[in-house]
Amino acid sequence: MNQEDLDPDSTTDVGDVTNTEEELIRECEEMWKDMEECQNKLSLIGTETLTDSNAQLSLLIMQVKCLTAELSQWQKKTPETIPLTEDVLITLGKEEFQKLRQDLEMVLSTKESKNEKLKEDLERIFNELKTKMLNIKEYKEKLLSTLGEFLEDHFPLPDRSVKKKKKNIQESSVNLITLHEMLEILINRLFDVPHDPYVKISDSFWPPYVELLLRNGIALRHPEDPTRIRLEAFHQ
Repeated sequence: MNQEDLDPDSTTDVGDVTNTEEELIRECEEMWKDMEECQNKLSLIGTETLTDSNAQLSLLIMQVKCLTAELSQWQKKTPETIPLTEDVLITLGKEEFQKLRQDLEMVLSTKESKNEKLKEDLERIFNELKTKMLNIKEYKEKLLSTLGEFLEDHFPLPDRSVKKKKKNIQESSVNLITLHEMLEILINRLFDVPHDPYVKISDSFWPPYVELLLRNGIALRHPEDPTRIRLEAFHQ
């Protein structure tokens, strides 16, 4: 028993190789004949030389034939398969893992870049709001100071000497507060306890100033308790 009996496909493989070699030899012989024909034509022309275009055309034709023969050989060749051994699988796994790692690193880098930009935007917005709040606070303090000066000049506390001369007015031992102080109490209550901005009218509130605030819509009386008032929410 010989090798061909053990391997029935060996005869077919040898035949395919032989046929391929014969075909290549035949194509080479045809190309050689073409070259001889071109040489004979050149000898007949004599001293007349081919133009550049004709020479390039002949060269391209020869290259096409060579490439065609090579393509035919590769088409008839059986591709070799890589056996999936443990080492091959480990190598392929490492390659896929490396590619996945590179993709994840790229995604992470993009996310970090976006987060950094978002952080910068938030810091900028925060600084802008902080600056605006400081400006508002300064404006508020300046406004309250100007308002206080105006109220002290035009709405002073009642003169007790004049009050004594009026009839049916009992002198009170309670220290009255200025209109400016009343407004500060109402403002602080409105912003500190916005869900319950009402203030109890104490004896220190001079009734004419309370009526002044209510009559001009600066303050509002509680709908169920007339002894409590609140500042009108002009900021809403």
